Amino acid sequence: MPTYDYLCEKCEHRFEFFQSMNDAKLTDCPKEDCDGTVKRLLGTGAGIIFKGGGFYETDYRSESYKSGAKKESEASKPKESKESKSGGSSSSTSQSDTGAKGSGSSKTG
Repeated sequence: MPTYDYLCEKCEHRFEFFQSMNDAKLTDCPKEDCDGTVKRLLGTGAGIIFKGGGFYETDYRSESYKSGAKKESEASKPKESKESKSGGSSSSTSQSDTGAKGSGSSKTG
């Protein structure tokens, strides 16, 4: 709910009033000794205030921007070949493990 600024046309008392947008405008001055009418002033509205660390301009990107960026990053990734996926590196690891066991048993004898 917004806060509205009002100005009394008779006594020039300026005040703020917190009310719903659906509520009727105030018409009477809230001062006891004044019977003047009030006028609602145009306000600038409240701006967004970022306090603290961790706010970046990319935090509030639109969904269309995020999906486009995701597609672009996926297209720029290098594709892996089938040879590297076949597990060639795991067979070399198992050979070195068996070699280490064999050398360890020959030292004890």
